[in-house]
Amino acid sequence: MPAHIEDYALLGNCRSAALVSRDGSIDWLCLPRFDAPAVFAALLGNEQNGRWRLAPSDTVEQVSRQYLGDTLVLETTWHTAGGRARVLDFMPLDEVNSVVRIVEGLAGETHFEMDLVMRFDYGRSVPWVEKLDPLTLSAVAGPDRLLLTSSVASHGLDHHTVARFRVCAGERQVFSLRHQPSHLPVQPDCDIDQALQHTLAHWQAFADRCPDLGPYSPRVRRSLLTLKAMTYAPTGGIVAAVTTSLPERLGGERNWDYRFCWLRDATMTLLAFMNLGYFDEAQAWREWLLRSVAGNPEQMQIMYGLAGERDLQEYTLPWLAGYEHSQPVRVGNAASAQVQLDIFGELADAMTQAIKGGLPRLPRSAAISRMILPYVERIWREPDEGIWEVRGGRQHFVHSKVMAWVAFDRAAGLADTTEESGEQARHYRQVADQIHRDVCANGLDASGQYFVQAYGSAEMDAGLLQIALTGFLPADDPRFLRTLAQIEQRLLNNGLLLRYDSENGGDGLSSGEGTFLVCSFWLADVYVLLGREAEAQQLYEKLSGLCNDVGLLAEQYDPSEQRMLGNFPQAFSHIGIINTALNLHQAQCPARDRARTG
Repeated sequence: MPAHIEDYALLGNCRSAALVSRDGSIDWLCLPRFDAPAVFAALLGNEQNGRWRLAPSDTVEQVSRQYLGDTLVLETTWHTAGGRARVLDFMPLDEVNSVVRIVEGLAGETHFEMDLVMRFDYGRSVPWVEKLDPLTLSAVAGPDRLLLTSSVASHGLDHHTVARFRVCAGERQVFSLRHQPSHLPVQPDCDIDQALQHTLAHWQAFADRCPDLGPYSPRVRRSLLTLKAMTYAPTGGIVAAVTTSLPERLGGERNWDYRFCWLRDATMTLLAFMNLGYFDEAQAWREWLLRSVAGNPEQMQIMYGLAGERDLQEYTLPWLAGYEHSQPVRVGNAASAQVQLDIFGELADAMTQAIKGGLPRLPRSAAISRMILPYVERIWREPDEGIWEVRGGRQHFVHSKVMAWVAFDRAAGLADTTEESGEQARHYRQVADQIHRDVCANGLDASGQYFVQAYGSAEMDAGLLQIALTGFLPADDPRFLRTLAQIEQRLLNNGLLLRYDSENGGDGLSSGEGTFLVCSFWLADVYVLLGREAEAQQLYEKLSGLCNDVGLLAEQYDPSEQRMLGNFPQAFSHIGIINTALNLHQAQCPARDRARTG
């Protein structure tokens, strides 16, 4: 059985990512890209579906781990009766996709064992393994090849590659596993010491650009590093998570593939980068966006592949048992074909923030906006699947309408003062006002006291917090205050927010899921707006305290079982860590402009 979700650490090279458990097993790795078929898929099955475990064979008395400084080089220190040793795990930042594991003796003598189970196609294909020389193995299946180079001899055992060795103080053994197309000549391994130093320096330099946020700085830097690691460097696309099918309820069906670029998630990531002054990353994302959405606005999708691919067909992998028997295991995402009005507001807000932040205006950006806004003007009255991607039919979600208002509100604010643009700005303002009136007339409950999830509904939705966070209404508007009270009363679970009541939310799936972490960060942001800073601080500390020992968060959390749920690590959650920290820090420094969090 795989480890608990919170027991994993992240390795990354801005092309792919690996998850390493606390017991030294890499249980998830997709090569050569985030969305490629996994070569280690034990996370969603068992060890026969692929893993790479490197740990002491002696009885372990204590194990601890940390990242070296502000980097993605993971240090795991093992204490046994006979000695102490550490393992350094990292993915070099070069054109070759590889994972390096260095075992170093620190004291006494420690015996180690390696168990490498190489599988292709999400654990289905057993490769042909052969020795190229005494210390190099080749594993081939179809178009893919893995090459293991090690400083100790290994041998095959029941389709596993195993080795036993020892390290004394001052000794080290090195293992490097790299991927390449099988039809190409075998590529040489990298210089391990040089790769380690380059990787350390690269990540530390990235983190050092983060401004000082006082006591929030360590958590913000770790979240920034995590978001950067989830960026596909060749294109600038940002994945929502590096995994697929980690369940929102253990044993349930709410298992989705998040290894794609959601416009919403990526836009919020852009805002986090912008708010912290990371303009190179913001510009790379904007260029990815403009390439991806170019064309007919009616064909614009809510998510794309890493390079802007549009075909993300969803299918299942029946040979994988699923994480803790949560089935089905899905690849691809059928939600890519959904209509979600809110993304247009997110994009408009992001473009506005980009220009205000100093990124140059681009002719293509303005041209795409001129195409998209008339389309949104035509469709905003129609129902959609909403921010939570329901599969139970379209509704008139209030959050979606609010974000459609954001699209026209921001467009009106950006328009130039020329006569032509002034006329356009007036039109955008008229549309925004029309949407505003419609939401205020139809988005309230039957008594007209507070907003609800959808027109005619009695349900609550944490997305309604965006009414204040986007400026649709002032935070102290009585209708919003009553909405906030309803959210707190009906959606709080042990101090954390559900996104909606899955028992009655009409999402077309079996009920039950964890609290949705980014929603709780939004609640803290609302508290800041209302001047309830002590409550915001308390909630932020509770949320950030849920991070695992290396500072990572999944999408959801189950307070009763005290376990993380959902895909991991999750961009949404780490965006929350950053933006709420910014808001708290700025609230404590009144001279600063408050960053928009939504």
